Amino acid sequence: MLIEAAEVVHYSLPFERIYTTARGNLTERELVLLRVRSEGLEGLGEAAAMTLRGADSAAMLAADLEEACNSLLVGSEIDRGGLERALIPFRNRQARPELLACIDIALHDLIAKSHEMPLWQLLGAAECGPVRCNATLPMANPAEISRIAAGWAGDGFDTMKMKVGIPGDVAQVGAVRNTVGPGVNLRLDANGAWKVADAPDRIRAMGEHEIELIEEPTNGLDALAEVKRSTKVPISADESIATVREARYAVESKACDFTALKLAKVGGIRNALSISEAIGSYMTSSLEGPVGILAGAHTVQAMPDAGLAHGLATERLFSVQVGEGGTWSGASLSLPDAPGLGVALDEELLASRRIA
Repeated sequence: MLIEAAEVVHYSLPFERIYTTARGNLTERELVLLRVRSEGLEGLGEAAAMTLRGADSAAMLAADLEEACNSLLVGSEIDRGGLERALIPFRNRQARPELLACIDIALHDLIAKSHEMPLWQLLGAAECGPVRCNATLPMANPAEISRIAAGWAGDGFDTMKMKVGIPGDVAQVGAVRNTVGPGVNLRLDANGAWKVADAPDRIRAMGEHEIELIEEPTNGLDALAEVKRSTKVPISADESIATVREARYAVESKACDFTALKLAKVGGIRNALSISEAIGSYMTSSLEGPVGILAGAHTVQAMPDAGLAHGLATERLFSVQVGEGGTWSGASLSLPDAPGLGVALDEELLASRRIA
């Protein structure tokens, strides 16, 4: 297939309420959407700029993506067997992972559509099942976070992910546990907020509330390994694992039990699948729109099952969406029966959310 055109759309989605982590606050999520066209078909890709992790802005990601696509992608030929080769020129430029993820997802979507098959089938999955997801709770005072947790539980979610790493987090965890009872998993994410010396005591205090796992209590695999030796609570990496090499080292060094995958963090679908083969993994979003969410859900179909809920229900954190595709039944996301990703964009709403 000859890539005839590529369009980059920089847009934003507003949060229902301020999204707070140990790394900062967000009132909206700026996103970059890529539209790649060939033979009357369009492939969609999407990624968020990892700005809270020190990455460049979404505006810079959009500009870099537009330049890269115009110089390296438009006019090139791709086929089903050459998806990974198509990314080599971008890797040779040391392109940031969010940019690689946009292109990777869009090309996968395009090729799957050209073969009239859903993306999960292109990825080699034997079947497609509902994706069980966790709720994502914002940081809030105990009364407010309990109210929010009760709403998620009422919708059928049996795993709650909570941000920790700020004053009052132990009280928030306790409040949620008291609200949802013992039958719901509590998953914590510290975003690397704690020093190695402090993490065991923080985990111990929260562990009294029956914790499923804690994600990225500190930064770096060697630091995680030290923390893991001091606690029985399962440890998951996030920021500390972005490559297959890091995943293998994590297993060898016994740094963690699992890792959270984000397509924007690891540079796309194929890298995510390779990491999931090396270590137990669950897919999470980078707070993307419908394209990023469904790309993650299709990827899950081809991943080994680590027995954990996936973090792909984050679209509920936004007050609007620019498209649809999957359907929800309780905490499970089912993929559409359509070629490619199966996302249908709301062109009018997307245009209204576009950032010039």
